[in-house]
Amino acid sequence: MLTDLNIRNFAIIDQLHVSFGPGFNVLTGETGAGKSILLGAVGLLLGERARSDVVRSGEDEASVEAVFDLSGTDHEAVKVLLADAGISCEGDEILVRRLLSRSGKNRIFVNGALVTLAQLQPIAEMLVTIYGQHEHQSLLRAETHLTALDTFADNGAVLTEYLGSYRQLQQRREELRSLQIDARERQSRLDLLNYQAQEIAAANLAAGEDDALEAERRLLQHAERLTAATTGGFDRLYGQEGAACELIEQTAAELEALTVVDRSLGDLAGMLREALYTLEDVAAQLRNYASGLSFDPGRQDEVETRLSSLAALKRKYGTSIEDILTFRDKLLAELEQMENVDSARQDLNAEISRLEKLLRQSGDTLSARRLEAARRLEQRVETELADLAMTEARFRVVFQPLAEPSAVGLEKAEFFLAPNPGEEPRPLARIASGGELSRIMLALRRAAPQQEGVATLIFDEVDAGIGGATATRVGEKLRGLAHERQVLCVTHLPQVAAFGDRQYHIEKREHDGRTRTSIALLEGEARIHEMARMLGGARITERTLEHARELIDQSSCAPL
Repeated sequence: MLTDLNIRNFAIIDQLHVSFGPGFNVLTGETGAGKSILLGAVGLLLGERARSDVVRSGEDEASVEAVFDLSGTDHEAVKVLLADAGISCEGDEILVRRLLSRSGKNRIFVNGALVTLAQLQPIAEMLVTIYGQHEHQSLLRAETHLTALDTFADNGAVLTEYLGSYRQLQQRREELRSLQIDARERQSRLDLLNYQAQEIAAANLAAGEDDALEAERRLLQHAERLTAATTGGFDRLYGQEGAACELIEQTAAELEALTVVDRSLGDLAGMLREALYTLEDVAAQLRNYASGLSFDPGRQDEVETRLSSLAALKRKYGTSIEDILTFRDKLLAELEQMENVDSARQDLNAEISRLEKLLRQSGDTLSARRLEAARRLEQRVETELADLAMTEARFRVVFQPLAEPSAVGLEKAEFFLAPNPGEEPRPLARIASGGELSRIMLALRRAAPQQEGVATLIFDEVDAGIGGATATRVGEKLRGLAHERQVLCVTHLPQVAAFGDRQYHIEKREHDGRTRTSIALLEGEARIHEMARMLGGARITERTLEHARELIDQSSCAPL
């Protein structure tokens, strides 16, 4: 919902701020007061192209900013768009600000983050739609019509089923294309895969083998030093005359013999015995280690050759033996697939045929639902249009079959309209009258209220060329629509304005030789006088004031 709009130095507006509420907001005022200028400023916030000549004369920069309350919309979808654009959104408000420079340099901010026009447009389209002479209207784009029709027909489940079959079919077709490569290319690939598989198989790899060989190489490279250290250690600890263990044994025996003199020497002797046992165990392990050592130049050459072969394989197929084995498994799987390509092709062709049949069935079901829904939508729109002084208008949903099924079905759809008898229906985008466009969009909204999740709808020129009872019906329909979402409407007709929950008066005045536009919320007698002006022109009498009060009272009591 649009809650606040602030405009500065835009056309004849020097400074304007207005707060809108939920429900039906009407904007009234004399012709030329600036109502269209205000809507033009809102259009800039929706991503319309800007011209430097809209900057107020004598100023260097204009700004338009708006605050939107997301609490009544599908704000999660909007927040996803904001997140994708790198824009933070805390709470349920969005601030959109656009700065226009006379030099032509324009800047756009969303929640303080600088964004591009392309980033703004999809966000703005989920916030506001303007119905009138505005090129960004989603319902004027033919590509949105099929989506609108599917929403009206409640085709969600059928579309999901169709899209599932479509995606499976596309995947199988891609798999088949990958099999149907040139025979020479296929043979070349087979030769390479076979060579690689044979090379890896001939190496007879074992996981962890390279680590074990690296450890063995280190032992072989230092075998002499290891032998000297372990053999010498054994001799010094135990093997030679006067070894450490022999000396400790003698010392322990002497202390034990003296325990008859001093019993405390027995504890020291026991400690020496424990140390002796440990040293004897170390000496035994050193002897065993030394006996297991051998210096074999032939084995060292074998280890170096094997490690060199493994390094060559790693350069080709992976950084470790585990990587090479994984690569081998993948190429064996590809070899099996390529060697059985004919069988795989047959299986894929059979699966594609099955999916094509299933897709056609789902597509036919979807098409039938669309056709039935189109007839209902046509009747509803024409009924709504008849209430809007377009009794002879014919609304049509025109289908165009596709040569090949697409992700959205077997056909395209576009809304056509013939506003007057004897005319051929034409695409909505080619309907020239802004008033007709606004009423058509109002009729579509009334006929299919569930389409689009936009929270704010702005109607411009919806009252063009109508009056009397038709204007009253337009007002009733707009107020009914405003029970579902916020509606803003620029109107010259008191019959429409009377239905507003709030009425704003736009006024143009001259001050200090400059023209300025202002806007004010009308309440009480101020609203009565504005309605009387709309009813009777410049000369307001007690009778027109009474008529204005009566019109407002009747409108507030009218059924939706």
